[in-house]
Amino acid sequence: MDNQLQHTTGLAPTAHPKLDIIYHDQNFIAINKSAGLLVHRSYIDFHETSNAVDLLQAQIQQPVYPVHRLDKPTSGVLLFALDKQSAGLMSELFRNHQITKHYLAVVRGHADLQGTVDNPVRDKDAPQKPRKDASTSYRALAHLELGIAVDRYASARYSLLEVQPLSGRRHQIRQHMKHISHPLIGDTSYGKSIHNKFFKSHFECTRLLLHAQRLNFIHPVTLKQCDIEASKLDDQFRHVLAHSDWQYLECA
Repeated sequence: MDNQLQHTTGLAPTAHPKLDIIYHDQNFIAINKSAGLLVHRSYIDFHETSNAVDLLQAQIQQPVYPVHRLDKPTSGVLLFALDKQSAGLMSELFRNHQITKHYLAVVRGHADLQGTVDNPVRDKDAPQKPRKDASTSYRALAHLELGIAVDRYASARYSLLEVQPLSGRRHQIRQHMKHISHPLIGDTSYGKSIHNKFFKSHFECTRLLLHAQRLNFIHPVTLKQCDIEASKLDDQFRHVLAHSDWQYLECA
């Protein structure tokens, strides 16, 4: 490994398991980020000793530039540029909403077959700032009903959703799902702790059930259609979806 890069990152390639690289060209590289991994160093999680930027730089032995972000507990497609010029081009696509983003989410309750949430959201770490306009569309892929009284109802209901944020606000999906009374399972900021605890005991699932499944865009350098998919879910997410009582919907 290059000594200068090791000095910059403070990490050796063998310090952590290799990241799952799902896309790589001359300008960009994408990984399937695991839940619980920071994108980059943060004063909020100053105690964390690893992050995706440092790990990826150590793995491919060259600098990378994140062009968007995922929350620490969210898994899935995370895209980086390999040079500053490419980073600028891709960041412009994100700013202009020219990238289509698809997420998988498990939420409380039986959600409508499809819908759109238009509601301003607030930055959790800057509550004094005004809310910003945000829009999120979703469609239900499957419903689950368990004959267990988790909350005040005789049975517990959940939905698997495909979610598409039409704007790029922080915690947008999490706030919008709470707004329509279908909070994400495993969400410690906007969810319901009684359902989070149930998933921990019943499914051995302790993570936020939100996965960035796909990014679609026109490559800003080659001008070709680019589709990046993180098809592999981690063990906890797969274990939840493997339950035999999920009823997949015909419209999905």
